[in-house]
Amino acid sequence: MGMSVTISSADAQDAEHILKLQYLCYQSEAELYGDWSIEPLTQSLDALRAELAEGHGLVARLGDEVVASVRAVADEDGTVRITRLMVHPRVRRHGLGGRLLDAIEQHFATTGHPEVPSAKRFRLDTGHRSEGNLRLYRRKGYEQVATRALGPRLTLVTLEKAA
Repeated sequence: MGMSVTISSADAQDAEHILKLQYLCYQSEAELYGDWSIEPLTQSLDALRAELAEGHGLVARLGDEVVASVRAVADEDGTVRITRLMVHPRVRRHGLGGRLLDAIEQHFATTGHPEVPSAKRFRLDTGHRSEGNLRLYRRKGYEQVATRALGPRLTLVTLEKAA
């Protein structure tokens, strides 16, 4: 990748860039499952802004371009739900997804905010056919804890690891 990638907190000004990236990145998931109505492709800008305000988001930039992102939110019992880990197709397979996953876990492990409890566990979901995602999560220490059929083509796999 010639330039170095920087990871920083996402803010409201990043929302539009994140939504465009999300739409691009989730095309392959929609194709894999034959379903273009998946939530990442139908989410509104307002809904994305609300997610950023409720939890925490990170973006990875290559120069000024947002090329990857992840979001997460912690609940009152210390479970951090990680969502929307995505990397632009052009910069995949360079470890950026793993770096973002590490960074969001680190953020919640060391939050230091009284209103956000320390993370006890990290949880995320992916589709059963999303082999690249499953490999990354397992390599990072996540283990499957549940599955849930969302329809005839998609089974959601829930993975978790202790903080």
